[in-house]
Amino acid sequence: MTEIINDLLFLFQRFGWTDFLDIILVTVIFFSLLYLLRDTEALVLLRGVFFIILLLGLITTLVDLPAFSWLINTVTPALVVAIPVIFAPEIRRALERVGRAGNVTFFTRTRLIAEREFKETLDAVVQACGRLSERHHGALIVIQRMQGLGEYAQTGVPMDAKVTPELLLQIFYPNTPLHDGAVIIVENRLVSASSVMPLSASGVLNRSPERTMGLRHRAALGISEVSDAIAVVVSEETGSISIAHSGKMIHRLNMERFENTLHAFFQPTEFSGGEDLLSNFLSLFKKRGSDKNEGGDA
Repeated sequence: MTEIINDLLFLFQRFGWTDFLDIILVTVIFFSLLYLLRDTEALVLLRGVFFIILLLGLITTLVDLPAFSWLINTVTPALVVAIPVIFAPEIRRALERVGRAGNVTFFTRTRLIAEREFKETLDAVVQACGRLSERHHGALIVIQRMQGLGEYAQTGVPMDAKVTPELLLQIFYPNTPLHDGAVIIVENRLVSASSVMPLSASGVLNRSPERTMGLRHRAALGISEVSDAIAVVVSEETGSISIAHSGKMIHRLNMERFENTLHAFFQPTEFSGGEDLLSNFLSLFKKRGSDKNEGGDA
């Protein structure tokens, strides 16, 4: 016990700020990795890899097995190549999220659109979903935000039409040519219908009660995992309305909550660029300066 205490004291004496920074960086990297892989099949696979590595390490340490140890030491470097291949979708998704932070294309485009027109578009989606829900007509509506959805729009039928409740109701009427697949809305235009969305690779829908959800919900969750789009789903079986965003899904929304949530994702702040923020800052600075001058005159 005394030796253990002495060893700990020796370590603390040599512990410097660079060691602390080293630990913090490693912790941040592992936390970010686990955070990005949460609720995915890759996390289960990663647990299995760690378990196998730990088990093999214990075996080679406790038992003297020269041939087996040689095999493990030879195969282990191959994991450096195998891991990026196995986790390629997750790595791509993480890089897209990082790159999305600096994407200002959406701001540049949407500043040319009147906020009133886009609000009318969202209102049309809300009205259509309410009527589709009452009739138990399934629907999947994807609304673009910062990241472009051109590759997914190309899989569907080009429309380039104004978004109206009547158009959405007609598209998702059962057994019509366009009712399967997703509608993609960019700005205030319906650009395509019957578009194919990527199915979710997440384990979220495998757990109760989400595991009962169908292909529309998996497609909605899938497009929200690979982009920052907002996906609205109307269940054909229950008529319930759900919203998918950032790999998560909000279920069983009533009309009031659905409308408020949808509008919350497209607040006016998303339609203002860096120039507006700079002008607001300068105006606030000037206001404070004028207040000080008035105070000094008084």
